[in-house]
Amino acid sequence: MGNLKKWYVLYTKPRWEKKVAALLTDKGIENYCPLNKVTKRWSDRTKTVLEPLFKGYVFVCTEDTNFLRVKTTEGILNFVYWLKKPAVVKEKEINTIKKFLHEFDDVKIADNMLLPLDRVEIQQGILMNYKGIVLEVKGNTAKVKIDGMGMVLTATFDKKNILKL
Repeated sequence: MGNLKKWYVLYTKPRWEKKVAALLTDKGIENYCPLNKVTKRWSDRTKTVLEPLFKGYVFVCTEDTNFLRVKTTEGILNFVYWLKKPAVVKEKEINTIKKFLHEFDDVKIADNMLLPLDRVEIQQGILMNYKGIVLEVKGNTAKVKIDGMGMVLTATFDKKNILKL
């Protein structure tokens, strides 16, 4: 029973998802790094690039007897654990992710919903890296109170530019 292949989640170094997938492939270990087609715009050009859908994570299909070989791969920090055991992902869920990415481009991961009084950090714009508190959420925007420079600022941001802390 311990030698059945299952899908597990690996936690990688930041921005190492594709490298880890390539290293695992070189070792002959089945893996999946879901890549999202994203259109990037710069001032002089527009380009479609492949970015990991789940930042910091790669899926691996292996037997539990192979954990040490997997874990010693450069760029892997650890297995993701759930209830003190490596988290197992159903094959059906992996296939759903594959189908979804095959059908759609520029997929967004909806993480925790923003709620009033949530602590957040601004991710883009002139107030980038400032921290604040959500006052109000409407559609795709959130009004955030930012304390700084001896004053309180209130601004409305696109929710995609806010990171919940």
